[in-house]
Amino acid sequence: MANYIIGTRGSLLALTQCGQIKDELEALTGDTFELKVLKTQGDQIVDKPLWQLEGKDFFTKELDHALLTGDVDLVVHSYKDLGSERPEGITLAAITKRNFAGDILLIKNEKIEKIKEMDSFVVGTSSPRRITNVESRLKDFLPTDKNIEVSTKILRGNVNTRIERLLNDEYDAIVLAHAGIERLAKTENSLKTLKELLKDLNFMVMPQTVFPSAASQGALAIECLEKREDNGELYKKLKQVEDKLTVSEIQRERQAFKSYGGGCHLAVGIHVKKLNDYYLHIHAGNKDDIDVDQVELEGSFPSATKKGSVFLGLGSEKAKTYKDKFSDLDIVPCSMIKKFPLPVDNIEGERFLATSFGHEQVKDNGACLYTAGVKTWKRLAKKGLWVNATSDALGESEIELLRSSKSLELMRNSKSTHAKNITLLSHAGSFSNFDIVPSYARDIVELSKEEEADLLKCDFFYWTSFSSYKDYTSKYPQIKDAFHMCGLGKTLDQFKKEEIQVRPFIDIEAGLKWVSTLS
Repeated sequence: MANYIIGTRGSLLALTQCGQIKDELEALTGDTFELKVLKTQGDQIVDKPLWQLEGKDFFTKELDHALLTGDVDLVVHSYKDLGSERPEGITLAAITKRNFAGDILLIKNEKIEKIKEMDSFVVGTSSPRRITNVESRLKDFLPTDKNIEVSTKILRGNVNTRIERLLNDEYDAIVLAHAGIERLAKTENSLKTLKELLKDLNFMVMPQTVFPSAASQGALAIECLEKREDNGELYKKLKQVEDKLTVSEIQRERQAFKSYGGGCHLAVGIHVKKLNDYYLHIHAGNKDDIDVDQVELEGSFPSATKKGSVFLGLGSEKAKTYKDKFSDLDIVPCSMIKKFPLPVDNIEGERFLATSFGHEQVKDNGACLYTAGVKTWKRLAKKGLWVNATSDALGESEIELLRSSKSLELMRNSKSTHAKNITLLSHAGSFSNFDIVPSYARDIVELSKEEEADLLKCDFFYWTSFSSYKDYTSKYPQIKDAFHMCGLGKTLDQFKKEEIQVRPFIDIEAGLKWVSTLS
């Protein structure tokens, strides 16, 4: 049995996450691991943002030195703290699994009620990426119909001291990495501290499509010496805690990070998420005074060469927006399925709005509120409702994951005694694991001869729900052989489950752009 020393920073979060790695390695290897606390420059200078300081590697230099001189055998970093270039002789042995890569905004419950009357809103953060995106984009997600001015104010220090400064009313809200507070919630000692800090707070999980996180945020990087005199034994042991899916995402994030020049001054968020056989890439921020707003999908897709008519699974009124924008395309709206709103009674517990139907009737019931996309979120915010998170058009599995978060559970349970219940507002025939309260009904109507002719001439079909696909192909089985498209959420999951070939897109606009590029 071997004994190894882990070098770590001394913050509550660093000690907690290193302790978790220690326990995992001891269980896997049968060896013993002990922690050695090292002070870093970044921990000692907390009155200025890092990008205003001279030098680099503020959280890693001292750990690097200890590793290179043999004072410690391995070090554990929050991977986002590592620069693009690492010292010669040090190797990355493992990247751990991440579940919560994004940012979370924390706010006092009592503050939410005051936002409607506020003209300005101050958020604590020191990250250039967060500063850029929060100041330009957050106002649309706050519960007010005012043109509220959002500004940022420098916030440094450990997670617990940052939250304490929020509790002391130095800020209206603060932004933290979700993964950090999640790790604190998974260890008994730190959980006690966190529970006390969060008891009067509410949260907003910031959507990655709007506020992408830092490259490699949410994962831990474990390093050791490249050439140890142990025939690679420690390296092999550390490799056991690596997660291949996370590695594949982070490799892409780090590549983009390096292409932007890297460094703690970078004001661009970079997030990559693997979905089925695809990788979703999201970049947003500002580089050299040029706005960055990039969303792309990487993968192998069914292809087509000839432009044609496109069926769009939206009613005539909603489809008109896309007809005006893509005047070169012949767009046929969904005319066979008619939707009409249903009254929605007061619902106890948490709610997930998967459609625009019903949002007019939604009220604050004390429990968390989730949406399927950011458009519905913005509509609810203008009504004065606080939205806690969105599935970002990726389906209810994203909401299920968030509801499994131990740190969010602390705040969810304090909000409502019905926090364990969740209801989907959609139509009764939705494919869902949640309890459903119908917010609209669907009628199948006969198409006119002209509408039927328009439908059958379509070469491309963009489906907004799998139930619509089933309804149409049941009536018109000949369209099964057309080119099918959809979004990235549960509609795609159903197509995959039924082994139906489909090309996914980030959204409708991306699909129509692609068709318009064909010859």
